[in-house]
Amino acid sequence: MICDECGKNSATVHLTKIVNGQKNEVHLCEECAKKNKDFDFESPFSIHHFLSGLLDNVQDEPMKVNYNTIEKCENCDMSYSEFKQSGRFGCSECYKQFNNRLGPLFKQIHGHEKHTGKVPKRAGGEIRIRKEIENLKKKLDMAVKKEEFEKAAELRDKIKELESEVK
Repeated sequence: MICDECGKNSATVHLTKIVNGQKNEVHLCEECAKKNKDFDFESPFSIHHFLSGLLDNVQDEPMKVNYNTIEKCENCDMSYSEFKQSGRFGCSECYKQFNNRLGPLFKQIHGHEKHTGKVPKRAGGEIRIRKEIENLKKKLDMAVKKEEFEKAAELRDKIKELESEVK
């Protein structure tokens, strides 16, 4: 793809702007992108800055800071502010120490506080079935609340079938 600005060099920077529902794409070479005011090559995107920004904006639980006692990990002596700066914990005990602050952060990032993970298809058949049973039970509750009793009966039968496989 050729640069939209100079028409000579290969476009390596692609900018997509959406303003009032209007999509505008611009393809620029590096030189033209440096001249463009929409780019700031001096401060590149950093995943660390992104995640530490999330730490500052957790809004589910307002955090009260007691400036007299700074919360630190009892095992490695790392403070929460040091964690915010580095984006990494000092040890496994930090998760327990800062647990009250991590729940809202995980919920903001992942949509829930509990890590669900994935199970390989070759291994963990029982785990996968139990997870499916759990999902079906949630769907069953929703179907009952919506008074979709035929669908609820189908889900109930599937759950019984899967539970018999596990036993």
